[in-house]
Amino acid sequence: MISGPQNHHPLKTLSDMRRVLDVHGLQLSKSLGQNFLHDGNQLRRIIQAAELTSNDRILEIGPGLGPLTHELLQAGVAEVLAIEKDARLIPLLKDRFQSDERLNLQHADALEVVRSEARDWTGWKMVANLPYSVGSPIIVELSLTPTPPERLVITLQWEVIQRLLAQPDTDHYGILTLLLALSFEPGDWFKIPRDCFFPVPDVDSACVVLRRRPTPLVPREQAPLFRRLVKLAFSQRRKMMFKLLKQQWPVDRLTTAFAQADIALTQRAEKVTPAQFATLVASLSAPA
Repeated sequence: MISGPQNHHPLKTLSDMRRVLDVHGLQLSKSLGQNFLHDGNQLRRIIQAAELTSNDRILEIGPGLGPLTHELLQAGVAEVLAIEKDARLIPLLKDRFQSDERLNLQHADALEVVRSEARDWTGWKMVANLPYSVGSPIIVELSLTPTPPERLVITLQWEVIQRLLAQPDTDHYGILTLLLALSFEPGDWFKIPRDCFFPVPDVDSACVVLRRRPTPLVPREQAPLFRRLVKLAFSQRRKMMFKLLKQQWPVDRLTTAFAQADIALTQRAEKVTPAQFATLVASLSAPA
């Protein structure tokens, strides 16, 4: 790991974090999903999972008080783009990291940023303890973008991580699983105990590595159709997918597409693999 300039101090303990909040008179916001990770061992595990190099540019969403930001900069990365929605935290972060020119701190809604900016994320990694209130939409938008980051190392509530890791024909398999599968394949993951966060959340959490696929699951021009089809297929999980899709496609086209994808006409969406969905989309995208 590359060593960087040590011109800012870590928040080593929960006491450090409480003291910073008290000094600045800050009360954390439930509506913003603010549960700050303070455990040094878990922060180092996240950094290790990111496999950082001196050429990496890092997207960090929701830096909070900056404990992960500190570790990223200490790892010697080329740039950290940190997007923080809470205006109260911007002066604090600027004060902590003012001497480090590699930090690009933005006060913005990260979901709006990733939706609206046609940014080329090639050469970027996202490493973030994501705000739980908007974590899922943010990673979906990154999966749908034409040039997604090469790796996501993200901490979210365990229930969401289970959906990212889910296999077909399981309870957690669904829309989120498939939309992330457009661009990413899940890798290693580890659980993070609740008491590693402040305030202690009501749910369990985990960190997972998502690596960008060498080629997308479907061509980029087919991604909007993939999204529309998957959402309709899972709109009523206990219904046969064929009956749901008949609302938008002719029966004869669907019958042919299902045969090409080796999907039974009686199949429910939860049993259909990402590859089968991709074949279905390719068939329905072809000229009639």
